[in-house]
Amino acid sequence: MGKISTPLGKLSRREGVALSNSTSIIKVMQRRPYVPGVHGKAGGFAPKISVFGQQLREKQKAKRLYGLMEKQFRNYFTKAAAKDGNTGDNLAQFLEMRLDNVVFRMGFAKTRAQARQMVSHAMMSINGATNNIPSYQVKVGEVIEIRATKAKKKLFSDLSERLKTHTAPGWLFRESDIRGKIVSLPQGDELVEVYDPKLIVEFYSMR
Repeated sequence: MGKISTPLGKLSRREGVALSNSTSIIKVMQRRPYVPGVHGKAGGFAPKISVFGQQLREKQKAKRLYGLMEKQFRNYFTKAAAKDGNTGDNLAQFLEMRLDNVVFRMGFAKTRAQARQMVSHAMMSINGATNNIPSYQVKVGEVIEIRATKAKKKLFSDLSERLKTHTAPGWLFRESDIRGKIVSLPQGDELVEVYDPKLIVEFYSMR
């Protein structure tokens, strides 16, 4: 993922925001601060687009940030719209409470992509039971943990050092270097990300 030609690097440039906190992606954004394509340099990261284009871009940002396919993302919107409350906040909450995202937010993984792999490879447990479903919706009170049989893998060799400078959001509590708990639902500023949920709601509402 260190090469400028990587898909995520191009997607980040297309959306105008880093879709991963990976150092290589950030460097790509700094070295090529414009969207991909022949005329990219002329428009930078903010070429002129229509209202529909803006709505589409926000949807694409969120979808790519969490590594989702179109059908998956649409299903989240459908559930968010059916739930009481603000649809945009509901959508952001569903995305944040995916197990792979929680693993990332806790600091157990360097990126969401890595977190997704960790979960898929059965490295994580929920309340002591192995869970290999990245899309699993965590619940308040549940405890997530790197399984003891996996914690000694090379992947986690620098985890303790990394966690010294990592701060988990307020709705999560990290009990140790391998264990954390969901203490509340993410709300307000805890739902703020690089995309605008309001524009995503507008996008789907007009379809």
